[in-house]
Amino acid sequence: QVQLVESGGGLVQAGGSLRLSCAASGRTGRILMLGWFRQAPGKERELVASIRWRDGMKDYVESVKGRFTISRDNAQNTLYLQMNSLKPEDTAVYYCAASLTYAGGYDYWGQGTQVTVSS
Repeated sequence: QVQLVESGGGLVQAGGSLRLSCAASGRTGRILMLGWFRQAPGKERELVASIRWRDGMKDYVESVKGRFTISRDNAQNTLYLQMNSLKPEDTAVYYCAASLTYAGGYDYWGQGTQVTVSS
C-alpha cells in the first residue's frame, strides 16, 4: 500500500503562485509514476502533470505548460507542483496520485487540496 497526503492549497489572486506538496509513505519503492490531477466543479478530472519517479521524465497538459513545474524529492518521498501565473480557470481540487506502472492507470490517490484563484 502507498499513502499520499497533499498540502499547500489555498486562495490566491490571479497572477500569483502556490506550491503543492504530496508526501508519499508505505511501499514507495513500487512507485513508477506520480501525477497531479485536478477537478473543477462540473468538469471531469484531468491529468495536469506527471513525472517518472526514477528518471524524472515529465509531461504536462498544454494549458499549464510554462506556468507549472512538477518535481520530486526521492530522498524525502515527496512530490511537488509549483504553480505560477495562476489563472481563475486553474481553480480546482488538486490530487496527487501514484502509479505502479508506466502505462496503466493510477493506483493510489491523495485526499485532495483546494486551490482557488480569484480574479
